Amino acid sequence: MDLSKYKIILFDADNTLFDFSRAEREALSDTLRASGIEPTEERIEAYIAINDRLWKRLERGEIEKDALREERFRELCEVFSFSASVSKLAGDYVEFLSRKAYLLEGAEEICRSLAEKYRLYIVTNGIKTVQERRFSACELKPFFEDLFISEELGFEKPHRSYFDAVAARISDFSPEHALIVGDSLTSDMRGGVNYGIDTCWYNPNGVENKQKLPITYQIRALGDLIPLLLA
Repeated sequence: MDLSKYKIILFDADNTLFDFSRAEREALSDTLRASGIEPTEERIEAYIAINDRLWKRLERGEIEKDALREERFRELCEVFSFSASVSKLAGDYVEFLSRKAYLLEGAEEICRSLAEKYRLYIVTNGIKTVQERRFSACELKPFFEDLFISEELGFEKPHRSYFDAVAARISDFSPEHALIVGDSLTSDMRGGVNYGIDTCWYNPNGVENKQKLPITYQIRALGDLIPLLLA
């Protein structure tokens, strides 16, 4: 592989640079408590499963993001027969999540090193208010030239229209000189493959590539980007 061809790195945000799993659990616990509901492990796991399923539907264009925000809590309330306000749960969750800008271990140092050689950008399907607030509050901001949020662009990863919008805002962008790094097969890797961008799958748990996507690189630790891209 000719690593010297890369000029631009597109980073996914959640569970690639940000510790979204931690933020999600804490934000959900805060949200449930604010409505007088005990955040048990069973309830948290149920929400995570519901939310993951709905985000997959969002990627396939089967649900709108505004609907997703409340639908996940409507389903959670139905499962456990909660009488809490769905709109309050949805609003509280977005507010609590936006306050939790936890980075994965080594993310700041890795981005600082890569920014000396590459142009870095964030590409995310997250909620605009949440991602902007978290990004502004973390230590990564100086290393990135721009933040591309699907809600702002009007399209979700992995759709080509999302990457068309990203390409239009990056000067001198060409797919052959870009690399996308992310943890999701269905949004990051699928999006890169569809658009002709080389892919680097951050797969810390060694999950099987059941979709058989032709991924360019696979790493188990975020720090593996340093020997890969700065060799």
